[in-house]
Amino acid sequence: MGIDIVAGGRRVGHKARTDTRSANVYLKLLVKLYRFLSRRTDSKFVKVVLKRLFQSRTNRPPLALSKLVQFMTKSEGKTAVLVGTVTDDPTLLEVPKLSVCALRFTETARARILKAGGECLTFDQLALRAPKGSNTVLLRGPKKAREVYKHFGHQSTSTSVHTHCGAKPYIRAKGRKFEKARGRRASKGFKV
Repeated sequence: MGIDIVAGGRRVGHKARTDTRSANVYLKLLVKLYRFLSRRTDSKFVKVVLKRLFQSRTNRPPLALSKLVQFMTKSEGKTAVLVGTVTDDPTLLEVPKLSVCALRFTETARARILKAGGECLTFDQLALRAPKGSNTVLLRGPKKAREVYKHFGHQSTSTSVHTHCGAKPYIRAKGRKFEKARGRRASKGFKV
């Protein structure tokens, strides 16, 4: 006889965070502030910001200044909000006047935004200016830009039995001498 599983299955340890794991006191103060706002307002923006403040660093990817400018072209006069880091992009030649709120700015990104007549806000300043997130654009960095994602994706499908589907191998080099024998050449046993 089978075991009756509670709805939601047996996945253990995959609950959404309810607090930050960081020891950073300033981040903890922000969590305190946005937790208060979340409780006292019905703003969805505040709830999303609070949830993102809890997240791990891999779930708070940085956003390049060029992408920030690209996302803000249609939203002039609004404040860009990013729960993460804003990094500089040397390929971007001209920075327009921007109002940006983020957890961190790299030195060069901050300098370029300020030089263009823009402003770099912190989340406590944003809470005073727009407690419910009015006139803001909430942004996120590219989560799958990390190098590790190039290694993921070894799977067979009914259409493609080759398991390596363009996934990057964890080897020193992709030359003739590296992992190119049995299992990788038809002449050496088999090929996947």
